[in-house]
Amino acid sequence: MRPFFSFLVKRVIYLFIVLFATLIITIGLLAPFFETVLKSVIADKIRNDVLTNPKYRYLTEAEREALIKTMTSDAVRSMGLDQPWYSPTRLYNTIVSVMSLDLGRTSVTYASSSGTHSVHDLIMERLPRTVLLFGSATIIVSVIGIYLGSFVAGREGSLPDRVVSAVTVLSSSFPTWWVGILMILVFAFVFRIFPAQSIPQTLPSDPRYIPDLLYHMALPLITLVVMGFGVWAYSVRYFVSLMLVEDFIRAKRTAGIPESKILYSHALKNAAPAIFTSVALSLAASFGGAILVETVFDWPGMGLLYIEAIGPPADMPVIIGLTYVSTLIFVITIFAIDLAYGYFDPRLKVSGEKAA
Repeated sequence: MRPFFSFLVKRVIYLFIVLFATLIITIGLLAPFFETVLKSVIADKIRNDVLTNPKYRYLTEAEREALIKTMTSDAVRSMGLDQPWYSPTRLYNTIVSVMSLDLGRTSVTYASSSGTHSVHDLIMERLPRTVLLFGSATIIVSVIGIYLGSFVAGREGSLPDRVVSAVTVLSSSFPTWWVGILMILVFAFVFRIFPAQSIPQTLPSDPRYIPDLLYHMALPLITLVVMGFGVWAYSVRYFVSLMLVEDFIRAKRTAGIPESKILYSHALKNAAPAIFTSVALSLAASFGGAILVETVFDWPGMGLLYIEAIGPPADMPVIIGLTYVSTLIFVITIFAIDLAYGYFDPRLKVSGEKAA
């Protein structure tokens, strides 16, 4: 187990390096611009509060301006904005708080459905919806792709193989967001089967919320499945076809084992690690592609929140939190795949036995 333990330690170190580098780059790119915007938002909010509050109406204009300036300075100081973003204390506090999942204290602009401005609450409210949509799409696409890919493997040039290849080329030729717009035009405005916006019309506390959520999710889910299953089928076809030319498969055929059993019980089983890796990576990468798809369909997930946070006024705590969570999901997926391969890799076991 010593080689595996060394392998595990290295992967954990790489994971933290990637997360740390992502945070540094994100903060370095956004902080200078965000500080200017945030200070302006704070000053405007305080000015509006002072000018509309009846208890300050007896102050002279000079006194109100002095009060606004004092309150703005206090607010800037309380948020730590009186120090530059690259100061060691502030940079350390930001990185440590985010890496410990204390995602940036509060949002400047947005609030969760419960009314809190906590970045953690905002992301945790949106994350399950993104997981639901893209997780469901990945599972459906994987099942269809594995079945079709296995079916056409070894049938190169046949009609089913040509159909799968044509579907793969077509689905790869158009961006998903563009097809999503066409789907909305056809099924929401022409046939009026699905709503144009995917935001549920009921509250989470309503008993009808889950059926309403699934109904609003149907159109983006169908779009993702239609655009994804062809590529998946072609990929599985490739992996299984590689297995079908191996010597152990020829031995199975020589032994008189039925072709269907060879295909599904032996070739597909041995291609499973590569297929599993592709499924896991596709699921993790889908969070990055969620931005455009969720924006087109107005699906209330992490991707749509990203677009809203980037737009003026930019909300740096939300952007940093979303970037960190997306990166965390991806690197944990890679870590889990590496861990599984490292644990079950017979070469590590052999080396471990020799070392013992």
